[in-house]
Amino acid sequence: MKKSSVLTAILLLVFSHAWSQVTISGKVVSVESGRPVDGANIRVDNSLAGCSTNAQGEFVLRDLPEGKHELRVTHVSYAPKSVTVEGEKVGLVISLENSHVNIGQVVVTGTGTHRRMKDSPVPVSVITAQDIRASNLSTMEEVLTKMNASFAFTTSGMGTTMSLNGLNDDYILVLENGRRLAGDDRITRINVSNIKRIEILNGAASALYGSDAIGGVINIITDEVKNAVLLSSDTRYGSKGRFSEAVNVDVNQGKFGSYTSYQRLQADGWQLNPLEAGYSTDKKTKRKYRDPEKDKATDKEASTAFSSNTVNQRFTYAFNDRLSLGIRGSYYNWENNRPVSVYKYNLEHETYNYGVGAKYIINKSAYIDADFYSDNFTSRYDSIVAPGETPRGKDTRKRVHYYNGSLKGIFKIGQAQKVSAGMEYVKETLMSATDKLDGENMYTMAVYLQDEIRLWKNLDAVVGVRYIYNENFKNYVTPNVALSYKWNHWNFRASYASGFRTPTLSQLYATDVAKTTDMVTIPNLHLKPEKSDYFMLNTEYVYNCLSVSLSAYINKIRDMINYRAIDPVLAEQLGYGKHDEAQQRDNMNKAEVKGIQAVLNLYVGAGFSVGGSYHFMDTEDKATGNPIDKSVKNVWTANARWNHRWGLYRLNINLNGRIQEGRYSRTYYYDPAPNFSQWDLNTHHSFNLKSVVLEPGFGIENLFDQVDDRPWNSNYSTLNPGRSFYVSLGIRFKH
Repeated sequence: MKKSSVLTAILLLVFSHAWSQVTISGKVVSVESGRPVDGANIRVDNSLAGCSTNAQGEFVLRDLPEGKHELRVTHVSYAPKSVTVEGEKVGLVISLENSHVNIGQVVVTGTGTHRRMKDSPVPVSVITAQDIRASNLSTMEEVLTKMNASFAFTTSGMGTTMSLNGLNDDYILVLENGRRLAGDDRITRINVSNIKRIEILNGAASALYGSDAIGGVINIITDEVKNAVLLSSDTRYGSKGRFSEAVNVDVNQGKFGSYTSYQRLQADGWQLNPLEAGYSTDKKTKRKYRDPEKDKATDKEASTAFSSNTVNQRFTYAFNDRLSLGIRGSYYNWENNRPVSVYKYNLEHETYNYGVGAKYIINKSAYIDADFYSDNFTSRYDSIVAPGETPRGKDTRKRVHYYNGSLKGIFKIGQAQKVSAGMEYVKETLMSATDKLDGENMYTMAVYLQDEIRLWKNLDAVVGVRYIYNENFKNYVTPNVALSYKWNHWNFRASYASGFRTPTLSQLYATDVAKTTDMVTIPNLHLKPEKSDYFMLNTEYVYNCLSVSLSAYINKIRDMINYRAIDPVLAEQLGYGKHDEAQQRDNMNKAEVKGIQAVLNLYVGAGFSVGGSYHFMDTEDKATGNPIDKSVKNVWTANARWNHRWGLYRLNINLNGRIQEGRYSRTYYYDPAPNFSQWDLNTHHSFNLKSVVLEPGFGIENLFDQVDDRPWNSNYSTLNPGRSFYVSLGIRFKH
């Protein structure tokens, strides 16, 4: 065949669907009230076409090829519905039935393909935009702490760390729209007002997601509103100068789409106690202990003042209903402002990323997705001096470059099988002044295969495997398998997943000297990946207004990297100088996390709903027999909501709380954190006008004024400054 004939065939394949185009328009309303449904998502099956309804429930789907189309309509408050339309259609009315339990939510985390929560073989918990808005939350830390019992946050003088199922954030994979976030501040740079939903997967998932997915996966799905024009602003102000402002501007004109968002966060610093903890040394054991008589006054703040800015921009172009192209980029900066009387420098973080992707639907049974992106993080020291002194400027502390290229295909085989296959290339580069690293890098290549198959009438299975080649630890394979069986309103699940975590460049190459103890840390190029085996059983009951889920799991982690003391003479012989002590990282630890998680959601009636969760975790560091450092054994969350509509006005009142048992600490300088209970009362008001939605809100945080006011440098249970009030205002223009 001539080259010109081949080119012609390709062009016909890509553009044939654009020659004969139709439009489908109409309105989505509630069966119960007959009122328009705002924000319903409408997707065309086997197509990239889609849109969202405006404040009047109206929608328009343009540039569809001639023929029969199945429209899938979803909304978090309504049961999903499918409607078949043939040819051009104007004035279509789609009626949705209320769903008081969120069973129709579509999720992608866990299998990498779109499934409804109730049909997913792997249990995935979801926090929706509606949940976030009703609770008037402005940061990801607030969202995860107040709405999921599996998470805990610990803040000290060195910063804030997150834990999931007892494991710290080194073992938690954070994704945005399925793409890994690298560097620090991974959740801080998320624009909460732009979130569509947050999908949370407990446990290992390395067969699907690769390194770091040992403790769990957080996948933040951002909104893709398809209105012609959407302009929104969300403002919130509370005590201690806690302020947030988020602006979103979305424009869709024909085949072109532009999505822009900006978020500003800032807060003043505050003390919980004007004293700093003092310590003495036991003469017999030579161990330090907390000595209240040595406490002294300090200007140190438990929560330091900070400000951050996040800008996101994305452009899309749909050549037709089967081929689309997108480019994206974002910029984030964060800096704190610490008391000059105590500190010599502030910290400054900066991140920018960029990417390009394309999706092509081959036919109703197959599509391919290609993507490339880069995430780049820099941390700096910014010197602070007293008035009249000359500042020393900024010094780069750490710089991380992360590059990821992937190609993925999903293929349906008949009505009962779906195969996913893909390949991935990752390259990481690290420069660290504190660890004396200058441009160290490593690459990883991976291929993976996953089969989702219906074995029997109500029995589904997912089997997957990933092969990894890393230039440092060479070959590794991670499998996973999940089974689910549906019986009436019950769903039973069982799964096994293997997890692994690649040694970081810092762990492989770092050389560091602790000046206070004269201890040198030397590199170890022979580190192996940390590994885990995760087993889970789950049962779920969903019927009408009630949803109950119970999960039990065990996560066994091995080859954990920790410090091993070595002979200082050996370190000197290896060329690392003469020091009092020496250590080296090694794969020397094991840990085990066992847990039970229960979740309940109930719609009582007349607009009232209640929900809650309980998480029990039994963690063990096998090297010591003690719990894992900073782990919490028992956590409860609870919420109660009431909403009602009067004409154009809707009122939502929300009460939510978190009760957390004491947090364990294995070090002398961090006392165990005490129990705490925190309750918030939020009101959210909505005035749905012709083309504008006004959403004022106000509420009370920490109703019972509980404060962890122990001296500074404690393992704080919470940094909350006490009972406080806030006001907020959301404005949305839709066309």
